[in-house]
Parts: sequence; C-alpha cells; structure tokens
Amino acid sequence: MSSAIIVIPCFNEEKRLEVLQFRKYALAHPKHQFLFVNDGSSDRTGLILDDLQAAVPESFDVLHLSRNQGKAEAVRQGMLQAFQADVDYAGYWDADLATPLDMIPEFTQQLDQVPQLSLVIGARVKLLGRQIERQQLRHYLGRIFATAASTVLQLPIYDTQCGAKLFRVSHESRTLFSTQFLTNWIFDVELLARARQLEKFYQCDSLETTVYELPLSRWQDVAGSKVKPHDFLKAFFELCSIYWYYLRPALKKPFATLPVASSSDRVRKAA
Repeated sequence: MSSAIIVIPCFNEEKRLEVLQFRKYALAHPKHQFLFVNDGSSDRTGLILDDLQAAVPESFDVLHLSRNQGKAEAVRQGMLQAFQADVDYAGYWDADLATPLDMIPEFTQQLDQVPQLSLVIGARVKLLGRQIERQQLRHYLGRIFATAASTVLQLPIYDTQCGAKLFRVSHESRTLFSTQFLTNWIFDVELLARARQLEKFYQCDSLETTVYELPLSRWQDVAGSKVKPHDFLKAFFELCSIYWYYLRPALKKPFATLPVASSSDRVRKAA
C-alpha cells in the first residue's frame, strides 16, 4: 500500500471532530497518517488534537498555528510540512468528514494505477447509486460557480471546491504551495491556476492529462459549516483576482520558480 499524509485543517471543531472515526481508520490503514492543523482555535479543539496525537503518535501529528489564518493558509502550512515526510502522496480533507475517510484508498489507488496523474480531486456528482446529500441552494450556487471557474481556468472541471484532494509528492506539487495564496475562499481554484502557470512557463504536462476527478460514492453536508450562501459572492470577486494575477494572456512572470527536481522526484516520475 502506498504511504500518504492527509492534512486536516481545524478551526473550532470541538463539536464536530469525529475522533473515533479517525482512530478506526488509522488502525486499519497504518501507512496513512494524519496531520491536523489547529488554526488558532478558541475552543477545546487544540486539547482534543493533542490527546489524539499522544494516544497514537505514529498515526497522528498536530501543527498549532498561533492565530487564526484561514483555511487556505492552514492547508498550505500543513501541506508544506507533509511534503517534508517520506511519503508517496499528500493531500487535504475536510475535518467534518463530509467526504468519508474510507474514500481515501480510492484516491491512492487511482494515483497508484495511473503514474502520469499528479492530483486526484473528489467530485460531488449526484448519480443513481451514489449518496450525495447537499443543500439545494448551495448545490445550485455551487454549479454556477463551478461553471465560472471552469471557464476562467479553461479546464472542463466539474467540482473545484470539494474538500478532498490528494497530490503525488513531487517538486511541482511542492511549488503549488510555496507561496501564500491571494484568496481564502477559493484557494482550490488558485491551486489549479498555479498549475496552469507551470504549464505555460515550464512546459509541465497539461492538467487535462494529470488531474483526475473521482466521483464520490458518498458525501453529505454537515451542520456547522462555516461557508454561508453570501460567501459565494466573495468567491466571484476572488475568481476575478485569480484570472488577473495568474491567467490573463499578457502575463509575463510566473508566481514562483520551479525548483530543480531531486533525485527521488526523478525516480518517482520515471516509475
């Protein structure tokens, strides 16, 4: 089984954190680890996470941020730490487990089976035989936003905002998280925009061949979400910022310098 670290951003998740579910999964999948990022929580989240780490230190680690910096920066800090470990894959998952943990092996299996893939994204597609439970208003607002994001990215992507993503560890994926995000609500779209820049400036493989959307078999809205309907309006303004900073045709400079591939990266890519 391939090894993986899953980053879990947490802000005031005391009442929603399913500790037992994490422990059960870790027991069944010893090569999959979790890195919880406590994003300056003001409730007992930090204490709960410390207890979890102390109980099973081989499976759980905690990164405490001194103040609340938002989900985008919490994920970025967690991913940078995850990339330092000797694992095959690193990704992030929503703390409320709207996407169940038992979907993780399907993500790793996809990366195992298709070596050219660099990223697997969960897609909330309501099909017969699948249990996708979303609030109707959020679903329709989400479809409008997804269409706009797809147009800006020039990528036929169905669901940019699902909180379950898994990256193959490489110098390219590290570069995507190397600098702070401009956005907070839609940093997932910004990640893809950054990847588009790597195509343009460094002739990396196209997203159409390296990104795979995995239709989820189960997903459900969990009470207590911090995303509200009016936040979709903010998201459209952030989408304009992404286009201007990363994707406009006259852009002459990339957001970051792509580092030289290490020997381990070259071996993994060749494999």
